[in-house]
Amino acid sequence: MRCVIQRVSGAHVTVDKQVTGSINKGFMILLGIEENDEVEDLDYLVKKISGMRIFEDEEGKMNLNLEAVKGDILLISQFTLYGNTRKGNRPSFVRSARPEKAEAMYEEMARKLRERGHRVEMGVFGAHMDVELVNDGPVTILLDSRKDF
Repeated sequence: MRCVIQRVSGAHVTVDKQVTGSINKGFMILLGIEENDEVEDLDYLVKKISGMRIFEDEEGKMNLNLEAVKGDILLISQFTLYGNTRKGNRPSFVRSARPEKAEAMYEEMARKLRERGHRVEMGVFGAHMDVELVNDGPVTILLDSRKDF
């Protein structure tokens, strides 16, 4: 399981000209789910996301987490995070989880983040989405449950 975390001062997602999720300060997270991912992968990322200290404290050091800054999460499913471009120029997505599994894990990720006290807004699984954000910093962090990077 992979995710791209962007520290934002604001973000929203639109599907068919309707806003389906919107946050102010917080994390905009793109979540990619691999066919072999298990609950342990999900739990690892939930813990890392919840503890991620990438907001500045009063001394300007990245030392604060979402809870400390009262930030929210915009969670977007993103199967293209498993796109393989090693051969040719057209990505292969064979490692991406099938939609049934990916949607269930996406929903579970949101549930577990909410369980930890985070306000979570979401996109629409499988839909064409327009995501707009203001990357604060910019700060962008990559996480992989298999620790590939």
